[in-house]
Amino acid sequence: MAKKYYTESIPDVEKELTTSIANGLTDQEAKNRLAKYGPNALTSKKKESMFMRFIDQFKDFMIIVLIVAAILSGVVAHEWIDAAIIMIVVILNAILGVIQEARSEAAIEALKEMATPDAHVRRGDAIITVPSTELVPGDIVLLEAGDVVPADLRLVKAHSLKIEESALTGESVPVEKSNETLQDGDIALADRLNMAYSNTNVTYGRGEGIVTETGMNTEVGKIATMLNNADETDTPLKQNLNHLGKILTIMILAICVIVFAVGMFTKQGTMPTDKLVIEMFLVAVSLAVAAIPEGLPAIVTIILALGTQTMAKHKALVRKLPAVETLGATDIICSDKTGTLTQNRMTVEKLYYQGNIHDNSEKIEDTNPALLAMILANDTKIENGGDLLGDPTETSLIQYAFDQDIDVDALLNKYKRVQEVPFDSERKLMSTVNQDGNRFFVAVKGAPDELLKRVTSVAINGELSPITDTQRQAILATNRSMAKKALRVLGLAYKRVDQLYDNPTTDNVEQDLIFAGLVGMIDPERPEAKAAVAEAHSAGIRTVMITGDHQTTAQAIAERLGILQPGQDERVLTGAQLDELSDDYFVKHVQDYNVYARVSPEHKVRIVKAWQANDKIVAMTGDGVNDAPSLKQANIGIGMGITGTEVSKGASDMVLADDNFATIVEAVKQGRKVFSNIQKAILYLMSCNVGEVLTVFMMTMLGWDILQPVQLLWINLVTDTLPAIALGVEPVEQGIMKRKPRGKKSNFFSGGVASSIIYQGILEGVLVLGAYQLGLHVGPHINEPALQHGDALTMAFLTLGLIQLFHAINSKHLRQSIFSKGTFVNKWFNGAIIILALVMAGVELPFMTRFFDVTELDGGQWAVVLIAGICMILIVEIVKFCQRKAEKE
Repeated sequence: MAKKYYTESIPDVEKELTTSIANGLTDQEAKNRLAKYGPNALTSKKKESMFMRFIDQFKDFMIIVLIVAAILSGVVAHEWIDAAIIMIVVILNAILGVIQEARSEAAIEALKEMATPDAHVRRGDAIITVPSTELVPGDIVLLEAGDVVPADLRLVKAHSLKIEESALTGESVPVEKSNETLQDGDIALADRLNMAYSNTNVTYGRGEGIVTETGMNTEVGKIATMLNNADETDTPLKQNLNHLGKILTIMILAICVIVFAVGMFTKQGTMPTDKLVIEMFLVAVSLAVAAIPEGLPAIVTIILALGTQTMAKHKALVRKLPAVETLGATDIICSDKTGTLTQNRMTVEKLYYQGNIHDNSEKIEDTNPALLAMILANDTKIENGGDLLGDPTETSLIQYAFDQDIDVDALLNKYKRVQEVPFDSERKLMSTVNQDGNRFFVAVKGAPDELLKRVTSVAINGELSPITDTQRQAILATNRSMAKKALRVLGLAYKRVDQLYDNPTTDNVEQDLIFAGLVGMIDPERPEAKAAVAEAHSAGIRTVMITGDHQTTAQAIAERLGILQPGQDERVLTGAQLDELSDDYFVKHVQDYNVYARVSPEHKVRIVKAWQANDKIVAMTGDGVNDAPSLKQANIGIGMGITGTEVSKGASDMVLADDNFATIVEAVKQGRKVFSNIQKAILYLMSCNVGEVLTVFMMTMLGWDILQPVQLLWINLVTDTLPAIALGVEPVEQGIMKRKPRGKKSNFFSGGVASSIIYQGILEGVLVLGAYQLGLHVGPHINEPALQHGDALTMAFLTLGLIQLFHAINSKHLRQSIFSKGTFVNKWFNGAIIILALVMAGVELPFMTRFFDVTELDGGQWAVVLIAGICMILIVEIVKFCQRKAEKE
């Protein structure tokens, strides 16, 4: 268990780590400890070789089925073209998988690169600079504004020290540090005010600390460990394809056994037993190979790739192809607050002066004392005509003045600073003395309760009067009211004096002040976030907010976004409260909570796992280092492209280029479209394959002439790929975001797809067999049996090919009529069907008939073929109509 140095006194820490604050470690002792503890760097788990990664791609169940099919096609059935196509698809899929895995392992490397290159330490009674990798426990590190904390430190000195820890804790405001010993042993990381953590940033002041942990033992090291140990979560797409592979295997084995057994029984005596065994085995294998949609993995990959292009246009950059489809299955979006739902910048929202609260849009005069106090008691640096550098709280005050069209530079030149009392974390105030003509303007800002202790007067309409208890209570009540709305409140005061102070201190400068007002700031929600949360809710997707901020702030932002309704305090859980809950209890009651405040990286992973234990598909958004483990644990991790760290991006499946929460909702819509389109492609491919299998199976069982391998190969070549890909670029269906999430247990056969495959495949087979039978009784060769059988077989061949192209139109909608508006807006689909229909009909050209062993049909025979295709559309439309009517009832 990690040592809780924040609960120990400075002398105890100094003694425990055998060091000296005054002198630091000796060079020799530092070398000894470096040998003992190792370098202050992050390590990663051993990587697999590229070859082993490539081999791992072939362990997928569907891939194994395809490889077996390729072997049987080539070795047994001698269909080497089929075998080559299957193996090309398998190898391409393996190469894509290796590339995706290599790209997804950048998180730990990014963590390593974040380490600060140098650190200032006290060793042997001297201040020296050493590489941060050489730091050891017991080193005394000096910090100042602009530094990156090089290791975990127990602070021993903190002079106005502020450290920005948002990448680690999620809290947007820099934390004021101290060296005071903390009493409580279970304090959230964000509240450990006497600790400084590796890879956080010093924004203000200076300090010193004893190194307590280095390398993988630091807080950021623990995150690296979680990243290394995180379980790889199977995507719904992978699970669905595995499920499909198992179903196909069962079906294939059943077909082989039935065809072989029935064939041996019905044809016994027609030829020698050994020849019959070989013939029926080849027939069974041919049917099994025909049953496998060998192009499906490639088609799914293409549909996903096209989906990534569409998402990229909407600012969602997909790093891993399966993430496209996973988004469409999302039940829960666990969203980080800072920088994701909010803008990650402090903004003035409310001002209180002259006894009233004013919105930030209301005009304020440049002579208002509250405005002057905000601008003058401020250390923000203004560069390049408007770039603001400094503490986020102070820069927000200057930005407010800019937004009000106040000439800040002119005021700073008019009221030049001549004296100051710097901010101190104990008194929580800052004051400046500024030239004001022949007098001096004292500007004070700080904690309202501390400031009011020094206020003796209040100005009402320009007239000074002593402050009353009633006025004081009204100010404090306003402060509490603003704080409950998650506003960070500062008090503002001023006074005018005739001469400078001999020795400016809080005892003379910050006394007898005139109250100027209160200013309330917040990290505001993104303008589009509320609408995005509402749209997600209408789609049955629950938004859960997770943040390192305080409970009050988190709850207020959640209410403003619509994640919580006002007064739902019981739906807010802090990290400390979460620690008190057992895993079993939390899994059963995780749906009771919408907001988590003051949480650590471990809590985020635990929240994601709890939802996953309830069979929910979880998306996790985040931008900080602390988000990386939960991003990796989630079914889909969504990183922020602008404010996000390289660590969070590396751990993500998808990155938002615009950091816009609304982009997630658009990505969900595109993900649902992708899943729907894959379903359409599967419905089309599988029902066509069922039709092919049924046709050949019945022809074999009835003793009819059988379609030849070259004919079946041509049909597969023409009909299997392009129409399925064209179905993959169908536009988003109306109302797709009004549907509830399909659920983790759903698959590509859900929603009536399985039954549609069966009845549509049977219908296709019946129509082809019917065309064959009609072909025996129509046409110019009725009195020539041999030629008549050739015509009938040709009609069956053409009907099977063209009917599948007709059926592709049926597959554009699972329930909706194809005669509804928008059915034929997909120009790629329309073009593919027309071209392929012409190609299929082209086998009737004289120079093609010999190659495919077909005859030239007359008008009546062609009419039979076309009527069969039209019947395929009409009968499916009638079934859809009955299904829609039944659903309404």
